[in-house]
Amino acid sequence: MGTSWHTPIRHTLGTLLLILALGGCTAPPSAPPPATATPAPQKTSLADICTKLVAYWAKEALKGGKWAGLDWEQKGLSNEQYDLHEEVVAAARAEERRLGRRAALTLIDARTRQECRALNGATGSSENWRPPG
Repeated sequence: MGTSWHTPIRHTLGTLLLILALGGCTAPPSAPPPATATPAPQKTSLADICTKLVAYWAKEALKGGKWAGLDWEQKGLSNEQYDLHEEVVAAARAEERRLGRRAALTLIDARTRQECRALNGATGSSENWRPPG
């Protein structure tokens, strides 16, 4: 009983077909996720920084917040921003007595935005203040 030459070929072809069949059953390699665009950083103006700082601390003062009693340096304000803060808080307290808390908070946002723009960020008179960046 001799082995026919067909048997090794059949065995090899069978193995090859099995490998191909199993390889075809696996999932194709997944493509990498599409790259998401990273938003470009936006440059914040001095007036915007002033508005955020002064309005935040003015609201804290009006509400009697825990940290409202910090000094101007601890709050990160320039001398000019602190002067603006004091003016806005006084106006907001008067507004609160007349029209309530909501009106006072609205006044803080509007007045601070207006004055910080007019004063180009109100960074003057503070040797310790440095623009971010």
